[in-house]
Amino acid sequence: MTMFLLILLLLLASMMFFGMLSYSLGRKKTTYPKLTGMLGAVLGLFPLLGIIFLIVLVLKADITAPSLPQG
Repeated sequence: MTMFLLILLLLLASMMFFGMLSYSLGRKKTTYPKLTGMLGAVLGLFPLLGIIFLIVLVLKADITAPSLPQG
């Protein structure tokens, strides 16, 4: 039971880490930072996919002016 809780805690910490990093990068690089953060948190369940997602966000060009999403 203890090993299960440890794995669960590590997955939860990974999700929080990737979600927060994705959100902070998403504020500068996308028009949907909340969606970007949620996607980063989900991909945090699989750390390799989370790292690839963060690399893609880092390499993406910054948006010039935050615009409102189109309906």
